[in-house]
Amino acid sequence: MERPATPAAASVSAPAAYRDPEPFSVDAQGQSLTFYPAGKDRFERLLSLIDGARTSLRMAFYIYAEDETGTRVRDALIAAARRGVAVTLIIDGFGSSASDEFFAGLEAAGGRFCRFIPHWGVRYLVRNHQKIVVADDRIAMLGGFNVEDSYFAPPEADGWNDLGFTVEGSLVERVSAWFALLEGWACDSAARFRALNRLVREWDSGIAPVQLLIGGPTRWLSPWARSVTRDLIRGQRLDMMIAYFSPAVLLLRRIRRIAEKGGTRLVLAGKSDNAATIGASRLLYRSLLRSGARIWEFQPCRLHTKLIVLDDAVYIGSANFDMRSLYLNLEIVVKIEDRALAERMREFIGGQISASLEITPELHRCRATPLTRLRWILSWFLVSVVDYSVSRKLNLGL
Repeated sequence: MERPATPAAASVSAPAAYRDPEPFSVDAQGQSLTFYPAGKDRFERLLSLIDGARTSLRMAFYIYAEDETGTRVRDALIAAARRGVAVTLIIDGFGSSASDEFFAGLEAAGGRFCRFIPHWGVRYLVRNHQKIVVADDRIAMLGGFNVEDSYFAPPEADGWNDLGFTVEGSLVERVSAWFALLEGWACDSAARFRALNRLVREWDSGIAPVQLLIGGPTRWLSPWARSVTRDLIRGQRLDMMIAYFSPAVLLLRRIRRIAEKGGTRLVLAGKSDNAATIGASRLLYRSLLRSGARIWEFQPCRLHTKLIVLDDAVYIGSANFDMRSLYLNLEIVVKIEDRALAERMREFIGGQISASLEITPELHRCRATPLTRLRWILSWFLVSVVDYSVSRKLNLGL
């Protein structure tokens, strides 16, 4: 659908002129963090961690492809294993297209490779959506990126807008501890689904102001979902730059309550490889706009960033803000309560707004024809209740 000319649309920077920000570093609560908004910088840092490892490398990814990026990362892992580094790689059995044969050289070199949920059954419903790199138990790299060419390509080449980060400090010990539990379950073909429930439910997130939150299938809320749900109850100011946004009604109400106080900015996807995820978000715009939230859709390229700043707390990791990431998929999220870090990440989000289209009530009404709203409703059902993979294959006319 062609967008009407509006003052908001006219103010958006041309996608061709957009450039990813440079890396930036922040020290917060004893943690040294460096953020990598640009794909080329993320990829260089990833390879440098692999090449620089001396004792151990632990990696887990949702998507791993047999393309140039996947080949370079695999070859670097093989080289690390050959020089005596203990290498473990876990990929999701549903999200990754790379074959077992592709990693045969890694196993021959002494590395360990396994798939999360490698066979059909109840456990196959859960996705390991985490992205984890730990080198020498000294430095960890987390974020939303996967191992595939598009996650490191520039915006002009239709790369994903994403945000990876490294951390040095006490958090690394917690990441290593969680990876050990994940490895023990994922690499055991006889592991039971209830054992995974227990790992998530009993995970010790640590004590504020620095926590490592894990999301996943539990009878009650996971540590990640419980923390963000609780913070939304008392929140006064909310900024999100999030790829997939389709929360449950209860969480939407809490966001609207914050928006009524004049403190909500949402930067959401204007482009995606899965149009249904955009449709699911747009279904919620009307109530958010009425509550006073300001909403933008990022224009230069597909959005994959997962960043929440809620009062003085920063949430960043692998989790989107939708039903799957909140209640079903395995996720890893760092939460740091630090005013200076929160303001720096708000500044980062603000820098992306100039390349985004503001969704005014007028623009939203123009888009929301009866047929389009029907498509949005269907989109919400597909991405929230069914699965991303199903909605990605459907042409909903969005």
